[in-house]
Amino acid sequence: MLTTDPAGTVRFRERRRRVAEEDLAGRLRELGQLSTDVRRSVVRMIDGAQLGHIGGDLSVTDILVTLFGGVLAVDPEKPRDPDRDRLILSKGHCAAALYATLAHSGFFPLSQLSTFMAPLSPLNGHPNRRKVPGVETNTGPLGHGFPVAVGCALAAKVAGRPYRTFVVLGDGELQEGSNWEAAMTAAHYDLASLTAVVDRNRLQQGARTEETKRLEPLADKWASFGWEVRGVDGHDHGELLSALRPSTTGRPVAVVADTVKGKGVSFIEDRVEWHHKVPNAAQVQAALEELSR
Repeated sequence: MLTTDPAGTVRFRERRRRVAEEDLAGRLRELGQLSTDVRRSVVRMIDGAQLGHIGGDLSVTDILVTLFGGVLAVDPEKPRDPDRDRLILSKGHCAAALYATLAHSGFFPLSQLSTFMAPLSPLNGHPNRRKVPGVETNTGPLGHGFPVAVGCALAAKVAGRPYRTFVVLGDGELQEGSNWEAAMTAAHYDLASLTAVVDRNRLQQGARTEETKRLEPLADKWASFGWEVRGVDGHDHGELLSALRPSTTGRPVAVVADTVKGKGVSFIEDRVEWHHKVPNAAQVQAALEELSR
């Protein structure tokens, strides 16, 4: 198991203080810089490993950064605190974005990111709760993380615990029927502490989601299952902060976050071939330069 980075923990707490106390412009500045740092780390990690899912990593970055940078009640020094908020990345193939966000939040040293997907590295292609602090459950097989999140939220309700549970799903992942069983169960039990965030980038492996299996009208589907639905720009930290607030209806919350696959790197954005394509050396340099502007 990786261990906490003390210096990173200090930075995490200072950032959270600034996000809580500054005006909106200051909050957006903090979260925007963290997103840039995470994206640059993701590019380097995938370059080093010559493996990964760069398009989905870049689309989900702002969601993960907003959660860890301004929403989740978590402490890198106490990653198993029983009253911590839970975050489950159901689209576990985008582990690089989660690892980079955790490292930039002090859960383990940034230097470990260079071991991404190396033999025997804790940072393998899908997150592992026994190896990486901040990972709540092993994910990767699509449709598995959401049911686990429902279980976490139901456990909190039964035990009278205060924590909230968040689950981040890919939109292509919603073609798995287990997700809709989970959605129905959450609404049945009025799991108001549960928030599902859909990374709605409209691309999956090989094609657009609407060409593969039509999801629209997606917001209406969630509402018909008994959820409080919020639509946002998934790259606008201000909109995300607002959408990730607690339920106002006593029902579970579904945030449909419109995103761009490959966000931040122009030649990767909204291109299906970058689901798990690896950039060459010149493309890595161009991506890092673009992300530094």
